[in-house]
Amino acid sequence: MMPEPSRRSPTRLFALLGASAIAAAVLAVVIVFIGGRVSFEWNKAGSSASDANTRSKLVAKEPPKQEPRPAAPVQVANAAPDPRPSEQELLASTPVRKAIEAAPLIRGVSENEIKFGISAPLTGPSRELGQQMKLGIETAFRRANEAGGVNGRQLTLVAADDSYEPERTAETMKQLYDKHEVFGIVGNVGTPTATVALPYALEKRMLFFGAFTGAGLLRRDPPDRYVINYRASYAEETDAVVRYLVKLRRLRTDQIAVFAQQDAYGDAGFAGVSRAIRALGGSDAAILRLDYKRNTVDVDDAIARLRAHKTPIKAIVMVAAYRAAAKFIEKTRDLYPAMIYTNVSFVGSTALADELKLLGPRYSNGVIVTQVVPAIDGYSSLALAYKSGLANFFPGVAPDYVSMEGYVAANVLIEALKRTGPQLDTEKLVDTFENMRNFDMGLGTLISYGRAEHQGSHKVWGTQLDAAGHYQAIELQ
Repeated sequence: MMPEPSRRSPTRLFALLGASAIAAAVLAVVIVFIGGRVSFEWNKAGSSASDANTRSKLVAKEPPKQEPRPAAPVQVANAAPDPRPSEQELLASTPVRKAIEAAPLIRGVSENEIKFGISAPLTGPSRELGQQMKLGIETAFRRANEAGGVNGRQLTLVAADDSYEPERTAETMKQLYDKHEVFGIVGNVGTPTATVALPYALEKRMLFFGAFTGAGLLRRDPPDRYVINYRASYAEETDAVVRYLVKLRRLRTDQIAVFAQQDAYGDAGFAGVSRAIRALGGSDAAILRLDYKRNTVDVDDAIARLRAHKTPIKAIVMVAAYRAAAKFIEKTRDLYPAMIYTNVSFVGSTALADELKLLGPRYSNGVIVTQVVPAIDGYSSLALAYKSGLANFFPGVAPDYVSMEGYVAANVLIEALKRTGPQLDTEKLVDTFENMRNFDMGLGTLISYGRAEHQGSHKVWGTQLDAAGHYQAIELQ
């Protein structure tokens, strides 16, 4: 009898079936993976070939890119490298430098310099006036340059010698503009020369600042846009001295005569005296005018006319240069021992005093000079700064009223340049002047300008020579 086959349990049967299913699934996954891998590698190879072809076409059109160079290794010795930028980098990054670089090209203005010109007598009989004016301006410029300049630029002054002759002024102005290409004119000396220099500057629309003259030619109403004055006018100087003679010295207006240069300078001074006398109720028709020719000391004709005049003259208002003024005093002092001599500031105070001291104490004693700056022997802030700068940059040179005027005028200009900023041009600078109000520079009076006011100061100071030839302050009112 054959044995009966053994029976398998349902649980075992299901286990065997599950294992078979798992094995089949694993096998399917392996087959799929292998197939996908092969397909992926095949597609990748095709894509690489296509990319290679595309790159080969682009190579002809585009230059190969430079691979960045690796930074050089930093050598460290004893200290870590300074992370701060260099001085050159700082200067290049400052707002002032950027503004300068961005500014358009302006005549006489470069990245490092602003160039000004002056036409003045550096030779000839009136050379002291031109030399002193130039000296004062250069003192102010050097002081500013030593402190770093103006908005990063150094100030330069180019001088041209006109010998106080209008015939030469046309050439000196052309030379300053065409050859030296100056930005503007500062401190030109004289009225007759201004009759030539001023129209030229206006035609070129060039700044004409701080001229050493009080003539009305430079003080039109309304003012010429490019003409800016520092000083009081001759009309204001002569008005002050005529009032002094009438109010304080008790003279009649017909006892006052005028000794004047026979040109625009003399005309300007005489007009001031006439206006002052009319304002005091006198007649300008009766004023005695005594003339002499510019750049001479030929005063004999003037003295002859003085002696022939019927009404006794007790005071002479002199509108002259220092040599002619000294010669006139020398030749009339003995004839009129009690004569009062007065001079406007253009005379050249120091040069006049030196001339008179050579003649003796009685020639200098009592001579009056009106000034447009305070006493050089004083202790005002401005006077001290001026004398300090003069001693520093020009050792051994004595202080002088003319050079002090040049110094003051130049400092007013420097202030306006600073306020204008690094992007400098003539129009902006004039606008700055016209908006300058109550600038206090230690002068004893405030400096102010406006659209209708192109004269910064109206102050007149009085000085009088003593027997030793030194100026003493006097009150004119």
